Amino acid sequence: MQQLIASFAFLMISAGFYASPVSAGTVSALPEAVWNGQQTKPDRGLPDGEFALHTTPDGQSIAAWYGSPTDRYRHNILGDAIEAGALHVAFRDGRKYSLILPRAQVFEDRTPRIVDLDGDGQPEIITIKSYQNGGGSVAIYGVRGNALVELANNEPIGRANRWLNIAGIADYAGTGSQQIAYVETPHIGGTLYLLEWQGKELTPIASLPGFSNHKIGSRHQDLSADISWTGDSRPELVVPSDNLRQLRVVGIESGQLKEFSKIELSAPVLKRFELEKGAGPDCVGFDLESGQDVILCPPR
Repeated sequence: MQQLIASFAFLMISAGFYASPVSAGTVSALPEAVWNGQQTKPDRGLPDGEFALHTTPDGQSIAAWYGSPTDRYRHNILGDAIEAGALHVAFRDGRKYSLILPRAQVFEDRTPRIVDLDGDGQPEIITIKSYQNGGGSVAIYGVRGNALVELANNEPIGRANRWLNIAGIADYAGTGSQQIAYVETPHIGGTLYLLEWQGKELTPIASLPGFSNHKIGSRHQDLSADISWTGDSRPELVVPSDNLRQLRVVGIESGQLKEFSKIELSAPVLKRFELEKGAGPDCVGFDLESGQDVILCPPR
């Protein structure tokens, strides 16, 4: 496996690794097994990567995934030293697009997120992009014209091997568009941020310290969830505390992030799990490292 990845990385570099947007026709058509959910892992993708799938209101099916595995960053935060050097997007109608990062950048992430952030009917692809000397950032991509291009990127953390993990994407602020919630440096005293996409900028609109949504070396990035805690039209977030031993329920009030509740746990959070039907539409579930599980429901 190591030899295969190294050879593939060499081919990427020798083929022009410093290019950025690559137009349609650069990746093969996806098999039907991807679209019906039977094949979840991309061929020649990350060892732990998966397809993200999305269907637009007008019925278009879209897939996004990371490719061009590379060991040039070597942070090992997600369980191995392999990160992604490319982002691929395909439509079920046959359109295909790729974007290849410069050598000083990688996608330090397992699976992209496909969301229509501004409600214009065109979905965006939200990623975690890391810089060799600047660490992690949130980057948004979209298909414009006949190419996959970067639409916005917030400032990287500012130091190599400093990472962030996306916690959720929803209209937490009630502005009519969706914000991106993420925890910056979840392993060393994390801070929860909300980002608003405004033109070519990703602007932080609120923050609160004391969170973590990842454990070093784990492949689980899904340690947080949306929840309708207050019962109003805006969702809140459930995010673990910085030691992973509490679940903190937070949301926007008067333009600021506020903690609405804190639930003590008997062991650190391991990952989120999907609840069975009948558990309650507003409840969320978490597995703990002890083997126990916790189901959190709004107080009503």
